[in-house]
Amino acid sequence: MAPRRAAALRGGEQSLREHLIAAAERLVARRGVAGLTVRDIAREAGVADGVLYNHFADKEELLAAALHAHVRSVEAAREGSAPRPGEATVEANLRAWLDRALVLHAAILPAFAGLTTQPKLLTRLGELPGPLGGGHGLRGELAGYVRGEQRLGRVAPTVRPEAVATLVVGVCHDLVLGGLLDPAGPPPPQPAPDLVDALVDTLLHGVLPDRDGAQRSRGSTSRA
Repeated sequence: MAPRRAAALRGGEQSLREHLIAAAERLVARRGVAGLTVRDIAREAGVADGVLYNHFADKEELLAAALHAHVRSVEAAREGSAPRPGEATVEANLRAWLDRALVLHAAILPAFAGLTTQPKLLTRLGELPGPLGGGHGLRGELAGYVRGEQRLGRVAPTVRPEAVATLVVGVCHDLVLGGLLDPAGPPPPQPAPDLVDALVDTLLHGVLPDRDGAQRSRGSTSRA
């Protein structure tokens, strides 16, 4: 069967492949990937079921492209850019990074529901570049920020940027997934403000007391 052009495309500039990805992305944003069928996507796109296979090897390739596009759309919709080395203070920037990451995870993770039960889709998704941080991923983007602050002397040279980034991303997964799995809890990404303060404080100061035995207090870092 020759592919029929969707009515929405007639006279437009969007290719049919792009149209199919956009249709699948809308469904992914509303419903996640669990249970999505070729027929669901075809109906959303306004094409015959078989048209999808003229542009994608399988449904999983299309869904991977749709998930990738969804994540990029969520990031693009965020106002402002990520903090850059040398701006504001390290403490303020870490809080901004954490707030930003929480919002991104809260918007993105629901769409990935059911992904762990679809190994073929996971493989397809792994073949694509990271959608966040210009292809570096959120963890890589944050690690790059920390390295930039190290070059400016605002973060200790002994700090491992990848460790800081992993802690922040791990916190986001814990708080957001916990909220999604607990309907009685606050909607993500709204952890208690004092918890966010404590997380940033722990990143800045660690868990050990000063050498003289006195506990470090918030706000004692350089405000450079």
